[in-house]
Amino acid sequence: MAKEKDLPMKKYCEVNMFKDREDKRFIKIFKEDMMKYIDLNKSVYDLVKEYPELVDIMDELGFSEIKKPVMLNSVGRFMTIPKGAKTKGIEMIDIILALKKNGFAFDRPDTDEAASATPANNALTKDERDVTDDEREKRKALLKSYLQRLEDETQLEEVRADFVKNFESVDASEIMAAEEELIKDGMPVEKIKKLCDIHSSLFHGMSVEEIHGVGANGLSLEEKRANKKQFAANYKSIVGHPLSTFSKENECASKLIEEFLSNPGEELPKGISDLSIHYAKKGDLIYPLLSKKYGMFGPSNVMWTVDDEIRDGLRDLRKSYDKDKAVEVLTRAKEMIYKEENILFPLCAANFTEEDWHGIYFDSKDYDIAFGIDETWDDAKPAEESDIDMDFEIKMPGGVLKLKELIAVLNTLPLEVTFVDAGDINRFFNEVPKVFKRPSMALGRDVFSCHPPKIEPMVRAIIGDFKSGARDKVEVYMNKKEGDFLVSYFAVRDKNGTYLGTMELVQNMEGIKKHLGL
Repeated sequence: MAKEKDLPMKKYCEVNMFKDREDKRFIKIFKEDMMKYIDLNKSVYDLVKEYPELVDIMDELGFSEIKKPVMLNSVGRFMTIPKGAKTKGIEMIDIILALKKNGFAFDRPDTDEAASATPANNALTKDERDVTDDEREKRKALLKSYLQRLEDETQLEEVRADFVKNFESVDASEIMAAEEELIKDGMPVEKIKKLCDIHSSLFHGMSVEEIHGVGANGLSLEEKRANKKQFAANYKSIVGHPLSTFSKENECASKLIEEFLSNPGEELPKGISDLSIHYAKKGDLIYPLLSKKYGMFGPSNVMWTVDDEIRDGLRDLRKSYDKDKAVEVLTRAKEMIYKEENILFPLCAANFTEEDWHGIYFDSKDYDIAFGIDETWDDAKPAEESDIDMDFEIKMPGGVLKLKELIAVLNTLPLEVTFVDAGDINRFFNEVPKVFKRPSMALGRDVFSCHPPKIEPMVRAIIGDFKSGARDKVEVYMNKKEGDFLVSYFAVRDKNGTYLGTMELVQNMEGIKKHLGL
Protein backbone atom coordinates (compact mmCIF):
# COMPACT_ATOMS: atom_id res chain seq x y z
CA MET A 1 0.00 0.00 0.00
CA ALA A 2 1.08 3.59 -0.44
CA LYS A 3 2.63 5.14 2.63
CA GLU A 4 0.13 7.09 4.72
CA LYS A 5 2.46 10.08 4.85
CA ASP A 6 1.79 10.53 1.14
CA LEU A 7 -1.80 11.47 2.00
CA PRO A 8 -2.82 15.10 2.55
CA MET A 9 -2.40 16.09 6.21
CA LYS A 10 -6.14 16.28 6.95
CA LYS A 11 -6.77 12.84 5.56
CA TYR A 12 -3.58 11.52 7.23
CA CYS A 13 -4.93 12.56 10.63
CA GLU A 14 -8.34 11.08 9.92
CA VAL A 15 -6.82 7.82 8.76
CA ASN A 16 -4.68 7.53 11.87
CA MET A 17 -7.64 8.34 14.06
CA PHE A 18 -9.47 5.37 12.62
CA LYS A 19 -6.27 3.35 12.71
CA ASP A 20 -6.10 3.85 16.45
CA ARG A 21 -9.65 2.51 16.62
CA GLU A 22 -8.58 -0.34 14.26
CA ASP A 23 -11.48 0.43 11.97
CA LYS A 24 -9.97 -0.65 8.62
CA ARG A 25 -13.24 -0.20 6.74
CA PHE A 26 -13.19 3.54 7.34
CA ILE A 27 -9.49 3.73 6.55
CA LYS A 28 -10.24 2.22 3.16
CA ILE A 29 -13.07 4.67 2.53
CA PHE A 30 -10.95 7.70 3.34
CA LYS A 31 -7.97 6.52 1.31
CA GLU A 32 -10.00 5.68 -1.78
CA ASP A 33 -11.67 9.06 -1.53
CA MET A 34 -8.38 10.83 -2.17
CA MET A 35 -6.14 8.38 -4.03
CA LYS A 36 -6.22 6.48 -7.32
CA TYR A 37 -4.95 2.98 -6.73
CA ILE A 38 -3.28 0.82 -9.37
CA ASP A 39 -3.51 -2.93 -8.98
CA LEU A 40 -0.53 -4.26 -10.96
CA ASN A 41 -2.22 -7.64 -11.27
CA LYS A 42 -5.07 -6.14 -13.32
CA SER A 43 -4.95 -6.14 -17.12
CA VAL A 44 -4.07 -2.95 -18.96
CA TYR A 45 -7.56 -3.03 -20.50
CA ASP A 46 -9.23 -3.04 -17.07
CA LEU A 47 -6.95 -0.30 -15.74
CA VAL A 48 -7.62 1.97 -18.73
CA LYS A 49 -11.35 1.34 -18.35
CA GLU A 50 -11.03 2.43 -14.72
CA TYR A 51 -8.60 5.32 -15.37
CA PRO A 52 -8.81 6.56 -19.02
CA GLU A 53 -6.01 9.08 -18.37
CA LEU A 54 -3.60 6.13 -18.23
CA VAL A 55 -3.60 5.98 -22.05
CA ASP A 56 -1.65 9.21 -22.47
CA ILE A 57 0.62 8.49 -19.51
CA MET A 58 1.58 5.02 -20.73
CA ASP A 59 1.97 6.26 -24.32
CA GLU A 60 4.53 8.83 -23.18
CA LEU A 61 6.41 6.06 -21.36
CA GLY A 62 6.77 4.08 -24.58
CA PHE A 63 3.63 1.93 -24.62
CA SER A 64 2.43 3.27 -27.98
CA GLU A 65 0.22 0.22 -28.65
CA ILE A 66 -2.11 1.36 -25.88
CA LYS A 67 -3.54 3.98 -28.26
CA LYS A 68 -4.50 1.32 -30.80
CA PRO A 69 -8.04 0.10 -30.07
CA VAL A 70 -7.31 -3.28 -31.66
CA MET A 71 -4.34 -3.93 -29.40
CA LEU A 72 -6.04 -2.59 -26.28
CA ASN A 73 -9.15 -4.73 -26.83
CA SER A 74 -7.18 -7.90 -27.56
CA VAL A 75 -3.70 -8.02 -26.04
CA GLY A 76 -4.65 -5.42 -23.45
CA ARG A 77 -7.15 -7.81 -21.89
CA PHE A 78 -4.35 -10.16 -20.86
CA MET A 79 -1.29 -7.92 -20.60
CA THR A 80 -0.35 -6.40 -17.22
CA ILE A 81 1.87 -3.36 -16.73
CA PRO A 82 4.79 -5.44 -15.33
CA LYS A 83 4.60 -7.87 -18.27
CA GLY A 84 4.42 -5.00 -20.73
CA ALA A 85 7.40 -3.34 -19.09
CA LYS A 86 9.40 -6.54 -19.40
CA THR A 87 8.47 -6.92 -23.06
CA LYS A 88 9.33 -3.29 -23.87
CA GLY A 89 12.50 -3.23 -21.77
CA ILE A 90 11.16 -0.32 -19.70
CA GLU A 91 12.18 -0.06 -16.04
CA MET A 92 9.25 -0.48 -13.67
CA ILE A 93 10.64 2.16 -11.35
CA ASP A 94 10.27 4.74 -14.18
CA ILE A 95 6.66 3.68 -14.69
CA ILE A 96 5.86 3.87 -11.00
CA LEU A 97 7.45 7.29 -10.58
CA ALA A 98 5.51 8.60 -13.59
CA LEU A 99 2.24 7.21 -12.26
CA LYS A 100 2.88 8.58 -8.76
CA LYS A 101 3.59 11.97 -10.32
CA ASN A 102 0.12 11.80 -11.85
CA GLY A 103 -1.58 11.02 -8.54
CA PHE A 104 -1.57 7.21 -8.53
CA ALA A 105 -0.67 4.88 -5.68
CA PHE A 106 -0.16 1.12 -5.60
CA ASP A 107 -1.61 -1.82 -3.79
CA ARG A 108 0.89 -4.59 -3.10
CA PRO A 109 1.04 -6.87 -6.16
CA ASP A 110 0.38 -10.54 -5.70
CA THR A 111 2.64 -11.82 -8.48
CA ASP A 112 6.35 -12.35 -8.14
CA GLU A 113 6.92 -10.54 -11.40
CA ALA A 114 5.17 -7.40 -10.25
CA ALA A 115 6.65 -7.56 -6.76
CA SER A 116 10.20 -7.70 -8.05
CA ALA A 117 9.51 -4.70 -10.23
CA THR A 118 8.04 -2.41 -7.58
CA PRO A 119 9.87 -0.43 -4.89
CA ALA A 120 10.94 -2.26 -1.75
CA ASN A 121 8.18 -0.77 0.41
CA ASN A 122 5.54 -2.27 -1.93
CA ALA A 123 7.18 -5.68 -2.31
CA LEU A 124 7.21 -8.79 -0.18
CA THR A 125 9.15 -8.74 3.04
CA LYS A 126 12.70 -10.08 3.05
CA ASP A 127 11.68 -13.24 4.88
CA GLU A 128 8.88 -13.83 2.37
CA ARG A 129 11.29 -13.30 -0.54
CA ASP A 130 13.79 -15.72 0.95
CA VAL A 131 11.18 -18.42 1.36
CA THR A 132 9.91 -17.88 -2.19
CA ASP A 133 13.38 -18.01 -3.71
CA ASP A 134 14.23 -21.13 -1.71
CA GLU A 135 11.08 -22.86 -2.90
CA ARG A 136 11.80 -21.83 -6.46
CA GLU A 137 15.30 -23.30 -6.28
CA LYS A 138 13.91 -26.57 -4.94
CA ARG A 139 11.43 -26.76 -7.82
CA LYS A 140 14.18 -26.06 -10.34
CA ALA A 141 16.39 -28.76 -8.83
CA LEU A 142 13.56 -31.28 -9.07
CA LEU A 143 12.86 -30.34 -12.69
CA LYS A 144 16.57 -30.70 -13.52
CA SER A 145 16.57 -34.17 -12.01
CA TYR A 146 13.50 -35.12 -14.06
CA LEU A 147 15.11 -33.90 -17.26
CA GLN A 148 18.30 -35.79 -16.50
CA ARG A 149 16.34 -38.98 -15.83
CA LEU A 150 14.51 -38.52 -19.13
CA GLU A 151 17.78 -39.25 -20.96
CA ASP A 152 16.63 -42.80 -20.35
CA GLU A 153 13.33 -42.90 -22.21
CA THR A 154 12.28 -46.02 -20.32
CA GLN A 155 11.85 -43.85 -17.21
CA LEU A 156 9.16 -41.68 -18.79
CA GLU A 157 6.22 -43.19 -16.89
CA GLU A 158 8.16 -43.29 -13.62
CA VAL A 159 9.14 -39.64 -14.00
CA ARG A 160 5.57 -38.77 -14.91
CA ALA A 161 4.35 -40.31 -11.66
CA ASP A 162 6.95 -38.38 -9.65
CA PHE A 163 6.02 -35.18 -11.40
CA VAL A 164 2.31 -35.56 -10.64
CA LYS A 165 3.19 -36.36 -7.03
CA ASN A 166 5.33 -33.25 -6.50
CA PHE A 167 3.70 -30.61 -8.69
CA GLU A 168 0.18 -29.35 -9.15
CA SER A 169 1.37 -27.00 -11.88
CA VAL A 170 4.56 -25.93 -13.59
CA ASP A 171 5.30 -22.79 -15.58
CA ALA A 172 7.11 -23.03 -18.89
CA SER A 173 9.70 -20.52 -17.64
CA GLU A 174 10.67 -22.96 -14.89
CA ILE A 175 11.29 -25.69 -17.45
CA MET A 176 13.43 -23.32 -19.49
CA ALA A 177 15.41 -22.28 -16.41
CA ALA A 178 16.07 -25.93 -15.57
CA GLU A 179 17.23 -26.59 -19.11
CA GLU A 180 19.58 -23.61 -18.99
CA GLU A 181 21.09 -24.98 -15.78
CA LEU A 182 21.70 -28.32 -17.48
CA ILE A 183 23.45 -26.56 -20.38
CA LYS A 184 25.64 -24.67 -17.92
CA ASP A 185 26.42 -28.01 -16.25
CA GLY A 186 27.76 -29.28 -19.55
CA MET A 187 24.83 -31.11 -21.17
CA PRO A 188 25.08 -30.58 -24.97
CA VAL A 189 22.41 -28.37 -26.50
CA GLU A 190 21.67 -31.12 -29.04
CA LYS A 191 20.75 -33.47 -26.21
CA ILE A 192 18.50 -30.82 -24.66
CA LYS A 193 16.69 -30.49 -27.98
CA LYS A 194 16.17 -34.25 -28.11
CA LEU A 195 14.78 -34.19 -24.59
CA CYS A 196 12.22 -31.62 -25.69
CA ASP A 197 10.31 -34.21 -27.68
CA ILE A 198 10.06 -36.36 -24.57
CA HIS A 199 9.36 -33.82 -21.86
CA SER A 200 6.92 -31.78 -23.94
CA SER A 201 4.48 -34.66 -23.55
CA LEU A 202 5.21 -34.81 -19.86
CA PHE A 203 4.56 -31.29 -18.72
CA HIS A 204 0.78 -31.08 -19.04
CA GLY A 205 0.87 -31.89 -22.74
CA MET A 206 2.47 -28.56 -23.64
CA SER A 207 4.08 -28.47 -27.07
CA VAL A 208 7.73 -27.67 -27.58
CA GLU A 209 6.67 -24.29 -29.01
CA GLU A 210 4.57 -23.55 -25.94
CA ILE A 211 7.43 -24.39 -23.61
CA HIS A 212 10.09 -22.40 -25.42
CA GLY A 213 8.29 -19.79 -27.45
CA VAL A 214 6.92 -16.38 -26.75
CA GLY A 215 4.06 -15.39 -28.96
CA ALA A 216 3.18 -12.13 -30.62
CA ASN A 217 2.88 -8.96 -28.60
CA GLY A 218 4.97 -10.26 -25.69
CA LEU A 219 2.46 -12.74 -24.28
CA SER A 220 3.59 -16.29 -23.69
CA LEU A 221 2.07 -18.76 -26.07
CA GLU A 222 0.39 -20.48 -23.15
CA GLU A 223 -1.40 -17.26 -22.27
CA LYS A 224 -2.37 -16.44 -25.82
CA ARG A 225 -3.54 -19.92 -26.69
CA ALA A 226 -5.53 -20.19 -23.49
CA ASN A 227 -7.48 -17.14 -24.65
CA LYS A 228 -7.33 -17.70 -28.40
CA LYS A 229 -11.10 -17.73 -28.94
CA GLN A 230 -11.40 -14.36 -27.21
CA PHE A 231 -8.64 -13.00 -29.44
CA ALA A 232 -10.44 -14.32 -32.52
CA ALA A 233 -13.75 -12.79 -31.39
CA ASN A 234 -12.09 -9.40 -30.85
CA TYR A 235 -10.52 -9.43 -34.32
CA LYS A 236 -13.79 -10.51 -35.95
CA SER A 237 -15.49 -7.45 -34.46
CA ILE A 238 -13.12 -5.10 -36.34
CA VAL A 239 -14.58 -4.12 -39.71
CA GLY A 240 -12.19 -5.02 -42.52
CA HIS A 241 -9.87 -7.14 -40.40
CA PRO A 242 -8.97 -10.37 -42.28
CA LEU A 243 -10.67 -12.51 -39.64
CA SER A 244 -13.79 -10.37 -39.93
CA THR A 245 -13.80 -10.82 -43.71
CA PHE A 246 -13.10 -14.56 -43.55
CA SER A 247 -15.87 -15.08 -40.98
CA LYS A 248 -18.43 -13.08 -42.95
CA GLU A 249 -17.56 -15.12 -46.04
CA ASN A 250 -18.18 -18.23 -43.95
CA GLU A 251 -21.55 -16.86 -42.81
CA CYS A 252 -22.62 -16.37 -46.42
CA ALA A 253 -21.35 -19.79 -47.49
CA SER A 254 -22.94 -21.46 -44.48
CA LYS A 255 -26.35 -19.98 -45.32
CA LEU A 256 -26.13 -21.23 -48.91
CA ILE A 257 -24.99 -24.68 -47.80
CA GLU A 258 -27.68 -25.06 -45.12
CA GLU A 259 -30.42 -24.10 -47.57
CA PHE A 260 -29.12 -26.60 -50.10
CA LEU A 261 -28.66 -29.48 -47.65
CA SER A 262 -32.18 -29.01 -46.27
CA ASN A 263 -33.56 -29.51 -49.77
CA PRO A 264 -30.91 -30.60 -52.33
CA GLY A 265 -31.69 -29.25 -55.78
CA GLU A 266 -30.66 -30.09 -59.31
CA GLU A 267 -27.82 -27.61 -59.35
CA LEU A 268 -25.28 -26.08 -57.02
CA PRO A 269 -26.35 -23.01 -55.02
CA LYS A 270 -25.63 -19.81 -56.91
CA GLY A 271 -22.53 -18.14 -55.56
CA ILE A 272 -21.13 -21.18 -53.75
CA SER A 273 -18.19 -21.24 -56.19
CA ASP A 274 -16.82 -18.25 -54.26
CA LEU A 275 -15.61 -20.81 -51.75
CA SER A 276 -12.72 -21.36 -54.15
CA ILE A 277 -11.64 -17.72 -53.65
CA HIS A 278 -11.97 -18.13 -49.88
CA TYR A 279 -9.81 -21.26 -49.96
CA ALA A 280 -7.25 -19.66 -52.27
CA LYS A 281 -6.71 -16.82 -49.80
CA LYS A 282 -6.36 -19.27 -46.92
CA GLY A 283 -3.88 -21.35 -48.90
CA ASP A 284 -1.71 -18.45 -49.99
CA LEU A 285 -1.91 -16.18 -46.94
CA ILE A 286 -2.59 -18.25 -43.81
CA TYR A 287 -1.28 -21.81 -44.10
CA PRO A 288 2.29 -20.90 -45.19
CA LEU A 289 2.54 -18.30 -42.41
CA LEU A 290 1.42 -20.79 -39.77
CA SER A 291 3.81 -23.49 -40.92
CA LYS A 292 6.92 -21.51 -41.80
CA LYS A 293 6.88 -18.69 -39.27
CA TYR A 294 5.21 -20.45 -36.35
CA GLY A 295 6.07 -24.11 -36.95
CA MET A 296 2.46 -25.29 -37.02
CA PHE A 297 2.35 -27.77 -39.87
CA GLY A 298 -0.94 -29.49 -39.07
CA PRO A 299 -3.26 -27.00 -40.81
CA SER A 300 -1.04 -26.89 -43.88
CA ASN A 301 -0.77 -30.65 -44.14
CA VAL A 302 -4.41 -31.48 -43.39
CA MET A 303 -6.78 -28.55 -43.86
CA TRP A 304 -5.09 -27.30 -47.02
CA THR A 305 -5.48 -30.73 -48.59
CA VAL A 306 -9.17 -30.84 -47.68
CA ASP A 307 -9.67 -27.34 -49.10
CA ASP A 308 -8.23 -28.48 -52.42
CA GLU A 309 -10.40 -31.58 -52.47
CA ILE A 310 -13.51 -29.46 -51.90
CA ARG A 311 -12.43 -27.05 -54.65
CA ASP A 312 -11.82 -29.96 -57.02
CA GLY A 313 -15.23 -31.37 -56.10
CA LEU A 314 -16.97 -28.08 -56.86
CA ARG A 315 -15.16 -27.82 -60.20
CA ASP A 316 -16.18 -31.35 -61.17
CA LEU A 317 -19.79 -30.64 -60.19
CA ARG A 318 -19.87 -27.59 -62.44
CA LYS A 319 -18.81 -29.82 -65.31
CA SER A 320 -21.07 -32.74 -64.48
CA TYR A 321 -23.66 -32.32 -61.73
CA ASP A 322 -24.56 -35.18 -59.42
CA LYS A 323 -26.90 -34.52 -56.49
CA ASP A 324 -25.39 -37.13 -54.15
CA LYS A 325 -21.89 -35.87 -54.90
CA ALA A 326 -23.04 -32.30 -54.31
CA VAL A 327 -24.38 -33.24 -50.87
CA GLU A 328 -21.08 -34.93 -50.04
CA VAL A 329 -18.93 -31.98 -51.17
CA LEU A 330 -21.04 -29.31 -49.45
CA THR A 331 -21.20 -31.36 -46.25
CA ARG A 332 -17.40 -31.34 -46.21
CA ALA A 333 -17.46 -27.59 -46.84
CA LYS A 334 -19.83 -27.18 -43.88
CA GLU A 335 -17.41 -29.15 -41.68
CA MET A 336 -14.52 -26.99 -42.87
CA ILE A 337 -16.39 -23.83 -41.87
CA TYR A 338 -16.71 -25.23 -38.35
CA LYS A 339 -12.99 -26.09 -38.24
CA GLU A 340 -12.02 -22.64 -39.47
CA GLU A 341 -14.14 -20.81 -36.91
CA ASN A 342 -13.27 -23.02 -33.94
CA ILE A 343 -9.74 -24.19 -34.67
CA LEU A 344 -7.93 -22.33 -37.46
CA PHE A 345 -8.97 -18.73 -36.80
CA PRO A 346 -8.41 -18.89 -33.01
CA LEU A 347 -4.99 -20.44 -33.72
CA CYS A 348 -4.14 -17.56 -36.05
CA ALA A 349 -5.46 -15.01 -33.57
CA ALA A 350 -3.24 -16.40 -30.82
CA ASN A 351 -0.06 -16.33 -32.88
CA PHE A 352 -0.13 -13.75 -35.67
CA THR A 353 1.31 -10.31 -35.00
CA GLU A 354 -0.29 -7.04 -35.98
CA GLU A 355 2.25 -6.83 -38.81
CA ASP A 356 1.15 -10.29 -40.01
CA TRP A 357 -2.48 -9.21 -40.13
CA HIS A 358 -1.65 -6.02 -42.02
CA GLY A 359 0.28 -8.06 -44.59
CA ILE A 360 -2.61 -10.50 -45.00
CA TYR A 361 -5.06 -7.61 -45.43
CA PHE A 362 -3.10 -5.88 -48.20
CA ASP A 363 -2.22 -9.11 -50.04
CA SER A 364 -5.86 -10.22 -49.93
CA LYS A 365 -6.78 -7.19 -52.08
CA ASP A 366 -5.20 -8.97 -55.07
CA TYR A 367 -7.90 -11.66 -54.93
CA ASP A 368 -11.43 -11.53 -56.31
CA ILE A 369 -14.17 -10.52 -53.88
CA ALA A 370 -15.87 -13.54 -52.32
CA PHE A 371 -19.58 -13.53 -51.45
CA GLY A 372 -19.73 -9.76 -51.94
CA ILE A 373 -17.68 -9.07 -48.79
CA ASP A 374 -15.48 -6.09 -49.57
CA GLU A 375 -14.56 -4.13 -46.44
CA THR A 376 -11.89 -1.58 -45.58
CA TRP A 377 -9.73 -1.90 -42.50
CA ASP A 378 -9.08 1.71 -41.61
CA ASP A 379 -6.24 0.99 -39.15
CA ALA A 380 -4.27 -1.26 -41.52
CA LYS A 381 -0.81 0.04 -42.36
CA PRO A 382 1.19 -1.14 -45.40
CA ALA A 383 4.75 -2.32 -44.91
CA GLU A 384 7.26 0.52 -44.98
CA GLU A 385 9.02 0.80 -48.31
CA SER A 386 12.78 0.62 -48.18
CA ASP A 387 14.75 3.68 -49.21
CA ILE A 388 15.86 2.65 -52.71
CA ASP A 389 17.75 4.84 -55.15
CA MET A 390 15.59 4.40 -58.26
CA ASP A 391 18.20 6.20 -60.38
CA PHE A 392 20.91 3.71 -59.43
CA GLU A 393 22.56 2.43 -62.64
CA ILE A 394 22.92 -1.31 -63.17
CA LYS A 395 25.77 -2.12 -65.57
CA MET A 396 25.26 -5.32 -67.57
CA PRO A 397 27.05 -6.88 -70.57
CA GLY A 398 24.13 -5.84 -72.74
CA GLY A 399 24.08 -2.23 -71.57
CA VAL A 400 23.13 -0.02 -68.66
CA LEU A 401 19.71 0.49 -67.09
CA LYS A 402 18.58 2.62 -64.22
CA LEU A 403 16.79 0.63 -61.54
CA LYS A 404 13.48 2.34 -62.30
CA GLU A 405 13.93 1.45 -65.98
CA LEU A 406 14.65 -2.20 -65.22
CA ILE A 407 11.58 -2.42 -62.98
CA ALA A 408 9.42 -0.82 -65.67
CA VAL A 409 10.76 -3.26 -68.31
CA LEU A 410 10.00 -6.29 -66.15
CA ASN A 411 6.51 -4.94 -65.39
CA THR A 412 5.84 -4.27 -69.08
CA LEU A 413 6.51 -7.86 -70.12
CA PRO A 414 3.22 -9.67 -70.92
CA LEU A 415 4.26 -12.34 -68.46
CA GLU A 416 4.04 -13.15 -64.78
CA VAL A 417 7.68 -13.48 -63.69
CA THR A 418 8.88 -15.27 -60.57
CA PHE A 419 12.50 -15.94 -59.58
CA VAL A 420 13.49 -18.48 -56.94
CA ASP A 421 17.17 -18.48 -55.91
CA ALA A 422 19.53 -21.45 -55.56
CA GLY A 423 18.45 -21.85 -51.93
CA ASP A 424 14.79 -22.28 -53.03
CA ILE A 425 13.78 -18.87 -51.62
CA ASN A 426 11.27 -16.61 -53.40
CA ARG A 427 13.27 -13.52 -54.37
CA PHE A 428 11.29 -11.65 -57.02
CA PHE A 429 7.81 -11.21 -58.48
CA ASN A 430 7.14 -8.62 -61.16
CA GLU A 431 4.29 -6.22 -60.48
CA VAL A 432 1.56 -7.21 -62.94
CA PRO A 433 -2.00 -8.47 -62.45
CA LYS A 434 -1.58 -12.16 -61.70
CA VAL A 435 -3.77 -15.16 -62.39
CA PHE A 436 -1.46 -17.18 -60.16
CA LYS A 437 -1.34 -15.01 -57.05
CA ARG A 438 2.01 -14.14 -55.52
CA PRO A 439 1.50 -12.45 -52.14
CA SER A 440 4.26 -10.09 -51.09
CA MET A 441 4.45 -11.97 -47.77
CA ALA A 442 5.82 -14.96 -49.71
CA LEU A 443 9.03 -13.07 -50.59
CA GLY A 444 11.90 -14.37 -48.50
CA ARG A 445 10.00 -17.61 -47.85
CA ASP A 446 10.86 -20.98 -49.42
CA VAL A 447 8.99 -21.71 -52.64
CA PHE A 448 7.64 -25.05 -51.43
CA SER A 449 5.56 -23.35 -48.73
CA CYS A 450 3.60 -21.56 -51.44
CA HIS A 451 2.15 -24.77 -52.86
CA PRO A 452 -0.47 -27.09 -51.42
CA PRO A 453 0.69 -30.52 -50.21
CA LYS A 454 -0.44 -32.33 -53.36
CA ILE A 455 1.56 -29.95 -55.62
CA GLU A 456 4.69 -29.64 -53.50
CA PRO A 457 6.25 -32.99 -54.61
CA MET A 458 6.01 -31.93 -58.26
CA VAL A 459 7.69 -28.57 -57.55
CA ARG A 460 10.46 -30.31 -55.60
CA ALA A 461 10.98 -32.77 -58.47
CA ILE A 462 11.30 -29.99 -61.07
CA ILE A 463 13.75 -27.93 -59.02
CA GLY A 464 15.67 -31.08 -58.10
CA ASP A 465 16.10 -31.91 -61.81
CA PHE A 466 17.25 -28.35 -62.51
CA LYS A 467 19.86 -28.54 -59.77
CA SER A 468 21.17 -31.92 -60.94
CA GLY A 469 21.24 -30.85 -64.58
CA ALA A 470 18.73 -33.51 -65.63
CA ARG A 471 16.46 -30.83 -67.13
CA ASP A 472 16.61 -27.16 -68.06
CA LYS A 473 12.97 -26.48 -68.91
CA VAL A 474 9.49 -27.70 -68.03
CA GLU A 475 6.26 -26.52 -69.67
CA VAL A 476 2.76 -27.00 -68.33
CA TYR A 477 -0.49 -25.92 -70.05
CA MET A 478 -3.33 -24.95 -67.74
CA ASN A 479 -6.95 -23.99 -68.24
CA LYS A 480 -8.33 -21.33 -65.89
CA LYS A 481 -11.59 -19.42 -65.95
CA GLU A 482 -9.59 -16.51 -67.41
CA GLY A 483 -8.47 -18.71 -70.31
CA ASP A 484 -5.61 -21.00 -71.30
CA PHE A 485 -2.12 -20.40 -69.90
CA LEU A 486 1.39 -21.68 -70.55
CA VAL A 487 3.43 -22.02 -67.36
CA SER A 488 7.15 -22.41 -68.14
CA TYR A 489 9.88 -23.24 -65.63
CA PHE A 490 13.51 -22.54 -66.56
CA ALA A 491 16.77 -23.42 -64.83
CA VAL A 492 18.76 -20.18 -64.51
CA ARG A 493 22.50 -20.78 -64.87
CA ASP A 494 25.57 -18.57 -65.25
CA LYS A 495 28.08 -18.83 -68.10
CA ASN A 496 29.86 -21.64 -66.27
CA GLY A 497 26.65 -23.64 -65.93
CA THR A 498 26.32 -23.04 -62.19
CA TYR A 499 22.72 -23.23 -61.04
CA LEU A 500 21.52 -19.83 -59.79
CA GLY A 501 17.84 -20.51 -59.39
CA THR A 502 14.53 -21.17 -61.14
CA MET A 503 12.46 -18.75 -63.19
CA GLU A 504 8.73 -19.23 -63.67
CA LEU A 505 6.90 -17.50 -66.52
CA VAL A 506 3.10 -17.47 -66.88
CA GLN A 507 1.80 -16.52 -70.34
CA ASN A 508 -1.82 -15.96 -71.36
CA MET A 509 -2.33 -17.94 -74.59
CA GLU A 510 -5.70 -16.49 -75.60
CA GLY A 511 -4.19 -13.94 -78.00
CA ILE A 512 -2.00 -16.57 -79.65
CA LYS A 513 -4.95 -18.96 -79.97
CA LYS A 514 -7.01 -16.24 -81.61
CA HIS A 515 -4.18 -15.39 -84.01
CA LEU A 516 -3.85 -19.03 -85.01
CA GLY A 517 -7.59 -19.45 -85.34
CA LEU A 518 -7.74 -22.03 -82.57
